[in-house]
Amino acid sequence: MSLPKVNSHPLRRWLSAIGILSVISFSTSLTAAPGELEKEDLRLGFIKLTDMAPLAIAKEKGFFEDEGLYVTLEAQANWKVLLDGVINGALDGAHMLAGQPLGATIGYGTQADIITAFSMDLNGNAITVSNRVWEQMKPHIPTREDGKPQHPISAESLKPVIDSFKQQGKSFNMGMVFPVSTHNYELRYWLAAGGIHPGYYAPHKGDSSGQLHAEAMLSVTPPPQMPSTMEAGTIDGYCVGEPWNQQAVFMGIGVPVIANYDIWKNNPEKVFGVSQQWADKHPNTHIALVKALIRAAHWLDAENNANRPEAVKILSQSYYVGADYDVIANSMTGTFEYEKGDKRDTPDFNVFFRHHATYPFYSDAIWYLTQMRRWGQIPEAKPDSWYTEMAKKVYRPDIYQIAAMELIEEGKLSATDFPDFSTETGFKAPQNEFIDGIEYDGTAPNAYLEKFAIGLKGEEQVD
Repeated sequence: MSLPKVNSHPLRRWLSAIGILSVISFSTSLTAAPGELEKEDLRLGFIKLTDMAPLAIAKEKGFFEDEGLYVTLEAQANWKVLLDGVINGALDGAHMLAGQPLGATIGYGTQADIITAFSMDLNGNAITVSNRVWEQMKPHIPTREDGKPQHPISAESLKPVIDSFKQQGKSFNMGMVFPVSTHNYELRYWLAAGGIHPGYYAPHKGDSSGQLHAEAMLSVTPPPQMPSTMEAGTIDGYCVGEPWNQQAVFMGIGVPVIANYDIWKNNPEKVFGVSQQWADKHPNTHIALVKALIRAAHWLDAENNANRPEAVKILSQSYYVGADYDVIANSMTGTFEYEKGDKRDTPDFNVFFRHHATYPFYSDAIWYLTQMRRWGQIPEAKPDSWYTEMAKKVYRPDIYQIAAMELIEEGKLSATDFPDFSTETGFKAPQNEFIDGIEYDGTAPNAYLEKFAIGLKGEEQVD
């Protein structure tokens, strides 16, 4: 039996009838013409991390099929392979690092127009160090009355360890998952806030190492390989998403020292990305995808995470994340374990829908661009207007809003589940819940960069 063709949706017919979707405050190039899905059979890529959950849930709970979509989910070897698949058309879309669509669009590493109309989650990462490094850090970490470490832990406690390595003629090596990953920028932010220089990129000089002037040497390691690489002694710590921090605890080889929630509270993490060319060719299919993903994210956070145990069971299957149920559950069900036995309540460690997590805010995109500039991936100064222009080119709340409004009309979600689209600007109010207390205002990126003691600002370039 064929499924109903949802893309003749009455709301979309009405929006098309009045022209350029004037009820949508962010409309740019999208015209949501009524009609059939342009493509029903889709291949979507992901990396084996728990924050791919909206894709798995949309498939397993039938949300894709509700929209007339038949989706195959395919695990990818690494982030570059995944991005290349979206660019060359082998994949219709993918679970992506938030920096990937931005980096590709501005031509860092790969030049391609990639867009996102859906943010997949908030938080979800942590920084882990080896047992040896942890033992050297502990004397420099304040403790609570019960003798356990006081969180959040500043990178200031890591600085004496790095100094000791330097005195022994050793480099201090840390892993992150990709040069434009949230993990790279969070790790750099934490290090710099503690007075440790994480190094610069210099693409204008042909240096893509990110290690110029570095006190801690950061390099790429694929997420599932993080624990084994640290166990082998190749790296001394890493920043990665789950379940690979908790895996280090279960293996007894390392200690997570800080969750990214404590580096930047409710920071945006992954996005769902498609090529601009694909989006132009498949506008109805794109909206249907976003609708299914919104429903999946809502299901994941519903009733105070009541569905998380079922989600963990799904994710633990080998073709999704493939880690043990207990490892995934350690962070997905409202707790997070630091030093073995030190399990703390962290209900927002993974957020998929609360706090408008799925909405693609321009200010989130601009934060990533500021970090690209701070560490030299954008080698020259750019005016504030450039940051806004790039954010609006890549992040597409106009598409998201159409999907959300259809879900509201269909009675699947309510208007209170979403931002007020009649007043939403795409810019969050200034945020100051960072580990260093520095306030971020997405409307003033250059003024934001001026606040940092470590990092490029103004007209500075890497020498």
